[in-house]
Amino acid sequence: MENLDSWETELEDIIAGFDSDPLGYVLFNFPWGEQGQLELFDGPRQWQRDFLKEWGQEIKLRGFDGVTPTEPIEFSTSSGHGIGKSALSAWIIKFIHDCWPFSKGAVTANTGEQLKTKTWAELGKWHNMSLTAHWSKWSNTRGNMSLVNLDNPESWRVDATTCREENSEAFAGLHAVTSVPFYLFDEASAIPDKIWEVSDGGMTDGQPMRFSFGNPTRNTGRFRANFGARRDDISCRRIDSRDVDGTNKALFAKWVKLYGEDSDFVRVRVRGVFPRASSMQFIGTDVAEAASLREGRSSISDPLVMAVDVARFGDDCSVIYWRRGRDAKTIEPIKFRGMDTMTLASKVIELSKGTPHTNGMAADGIFVDGGGVGGGVIDRCRMLGTPVIEVQFGSKPTGSFITEADGEKYSNKRSEMWGLMRTWLKYGAIVEDQELIDDLTGCEYGFNAKNEIQIEKKEDMKRRGLASPDIGDALAMTFAEPVFKVDDAFINQHNSQDNEYDPLA
Repeated sequence: MENLDSWETELEDIIAGFDSDPLGYVLFNFPWGEQGQLELFDGPRQWQRDFLKEWGQEIKLRGFDGVTPTEPIEFSTSSGHGIGKSALSAWIIKFIHDCWPFSKGAVTANTGEQLKTKTWAELGKWHNMSLTAHWSKWSNTRGNMSLVNLDNPESWRVDATTCREENSEAFAGLHAVTSVPFYLFDEASAIPDKIWEVSDGGMTDGQPMRFSFGNPTRNTGRFRANFGARRDDISCRRIDSRDVDGTNKALFAKWVKLYGEDSDFVRVRVRGVFPRASSMQFIGTDVAEAASLREGRSSISDPLVMAVDVARFGDDCSVIYWRRGRDAKTIEPIKFRGMDTMTLASKVIELSKGTPHTNGMAADGIFVDGGGVGGGVIDRCRMLGTPVIEVQFGSKPTGSFITEADGEKYSNKRSEMWGLMRTWLKYGAIVEDQELIDDLTGCEYGFNAKNEIQIEKKEDMKRRGLASPDIGDALAMTFAEPVFKVDDAFINQHNSQDNEYDPLA
């Protein structure tokens, strides 16, 4: 018994000594090379070793004294398949939980199934193999995915929960002021921005840390921003699966041959590079950005189309957008917040007749969103003698234009308009407005039971933490129906027939 107590004390001292050496902890705490699951392995893969070494350096650099909060440590890893990120996630959780008394962690993944059967199950595997398994209890039952210290189960623990926005409170401040509060996000591309934002508030106490891993399936959201606008504050890694020992390189070679080295499939699943268009992203970021840099072009015979997206909720805005041929840039869209329907209708009427903002040009066709409160704008415009065309986003598609999009089937009018807009964006020009680009690239799509393309609803985008795509919808509405410039058509026909106009032609 005395020998057992002596060994336990020695183990506690050894583990405590690894508090800024994650690699040393991983090499010591698991049975590398011994008979069983690890008998063919002598330690982590090289990229994992590099990660653990850098992390240890960041911990040493901050020198947390148990009292004064430190600058957060944040690591984001974008990768292809099969590199061992789930194993590394398990080591991260175990290291903090074992080496930092009274630490608290929150873990999530893109789906409940991923969280339970992969992320949390992987933690259980490594926990059971560890020398410190008897210190804590690991649970993976319905409603209880946790790792808790047996002596202090409430104040020294890690909990896993799904990333639904209604669970966001689980990611608020973890209150580990004398230790490490930490977050770990698996398959982070699909985790709503709301969860990230709430966890930001938990990065103020103690020695805070946040880790995110995943295939870069989406070109929008916080995980993507970590590798863009936020990259100066985060340690970012992109791991090509082909560069990692023990991965299925024959399969990756097959994918490259089948899809192409620079295809989005290979970029995401093999190279760990964000796609030009995410797997569910309807309009590629490269397409939208190219359109914003393009010069607007139109001809004298192109009609001026005006579209009005009417705000439904307090934080949304009503938008009026104009397009003439390939030019949706020369006349900038106008946004209105908090404007009632009667005032908006008056603005529509005023702007449709030609103002300095439209270079004196009157609209040849006016489309107004008829859903929700938009009906009031339509009724008022018509009452005052301005003919407008009502657009119902949920109505049946009409197949109005002959375009490259004709081969696609759409579930409703909104999806059809977005499809036509996507085709037009390859040649058209839009304003250099980040809000518009975010609207266009943030919208995702799927297929219904009839294999028809269905664009994501505004409400669903909001649940993912994105803004309502009001500007994008306004531009899309300029493709609701064909519009003709009658006067120009008359003049052209008249001139082509030696001034002999045939009213029956």
